[in-house]
Amino acid sequence: MVLIIISAVLTSYCVLLLLFALFQVALKEPLNLHWLHKCLLILGLLFIFLGIVGISLQWKQEWPTVLLSLQATAPFLQFGAVGGLVLLSPFVFQGFHMAQTKCSRFLMASLYAAVSAAILLCPLVIHSPCLIDHSDLPPKPKLIGHRGAPMLAPENTMMSFQKSLLCGVKAFETDVQISKDRIPFLMHDQHLGFLRRTTDVKKKFPHKDFNMSTELTWKDLQSLNAGDWFLQTDPFRSLSQLSTEDKEEARNQSVASLLQLLQLAKSHNVSVIFDLYSPDQEADTVDVVRTILMSDLDPSLIMWLPPAEREYVKTAAPGFIQVYNNEYDMFQDGGNHLNLHYNKLNTAQIRDLVNQNVTVNTWVVNESWLFSLLWCAGVSSVTTNACHLLRDVQRPDWIMPHRIYTIMWITVDVIAIVLIIGLYFLQRHCCQRKVSKKESENLLDWKEKELLLLSTVN
Repeated sequence: MVLIIISAVLTSYCVLLLLFALFQVALKEPLNLHWLHKCLLILGLLFIFLGIVGISLQWKQEWPTVLLSLQATAPFLQFGAVGGLVLLSPFVFQGFHMAQTKCSRFLMASLYAAVSAAILLCPLVIHSPCLIDHSDLPPKPKLIGHRGAPMLAPENTMMSFQKSLLCGVKAFETDVQISKDRIPFLMHDQHLGFLRRTTDVKKKFPHKDFNMSTELTWKDLQSLNAGDWFLQTDPFRSLSQLSTEDKEEARNQSVASLLQLLQLAKSHNVSVIFDLYSPDQEADTVDVVRTILMSDLDPSLIMWLPPAEREYVKTAAPGFIQVYNNEYDMFQDGGNHLNLHYNKLNTAQIRDLVNQNVTVNTWVVNESWLFSLLWCAGVSSVTTNACHLLRDVQRPDWIMPHRIYTIMWITVDVIAIVLIIGLYFLQRHCCQRKVSKKESENLLDWKEKELLLLSTVN
């Protein structure tokens, strides 16, 4: 978040400097860049280049957050842009006063006035969801444990879901597959080598390579260790937060069945939402529904997400809550529960849906700033890997009544305008002194030449 703010401020500075510099070059006017401008320009371009390359190579999945983060910080980034405008004004005014033609001066003044107006007035089009009164702040979004609490325990294990209960989650999110003997179990990875990442399958079955869940029986699956990988890889760099007892418990986790999870949900009155990974959706849906009904869990606690056999599920288990992954199918089906990635809806769309009594869940939200933005927008719940962190967020990172922001915006703009006017006259005075000095030097040179000529004649 800090990097994005710095990048945005440097970007505005570099863009403005390049814009005015290239404009002066296009007008064939002298370009007098101070060494400080050159250093800051090189530094800014280097920082931006490295940031783009770094994100593209290391954090591609974070690109969707860039626009959201700019939306979250837009009210304050405008202040930085105003500061950049003030800092660059001496350079612009110097070019204006030193321009050789009236046309160049007019064009420079017009460009500067247009850019200044855009920067100073852009708050008119800034609509950050956190610019609201405290009394209008929506309720805090509920938390859904993404595969449990995978920062505190191996994902999709019973330990992981038990840890998520300590965060106060309202639902467990998981992934269901079917074994060879038709037992639904919890596992996210699928297809080629689907057990390698989160189990010791290569150690237990060194001469076999399983690519489908139906190639193993439930007994085979139970023989696998599903926790030791977590200690070896430390996927979220969170092992330092675990006690010795937690690490020992994590080391001894096994693959969990859907029935085990349902029983845990029943004992704590927690909902369950899941994806069904299956090559045979029709048959596997029947087995999953049968397992759920057999668990005697309150049907209203099941949030049914898989779309393939939805009509069968509605008939076999009418008490399940139907959850959709797109607005069109939801409205066509008369539903009112939506589950989408956080970058699929803008904050205005979220507010509109919530006002229509639609329950909106977004995934996967781990950062407090993103959670804060979605909270201000009114999202109903978020699926998260970091339930232990978001649990402690008692209010959004920032919230401000729009009238307070308006006062701040006008105050900053007025101060900037006063400084710009002062710098204009200061720069004009400096340029006049330079011109006078140059004229004096030229006059002195002319007199010296005249004296030299007279002496030569004599």
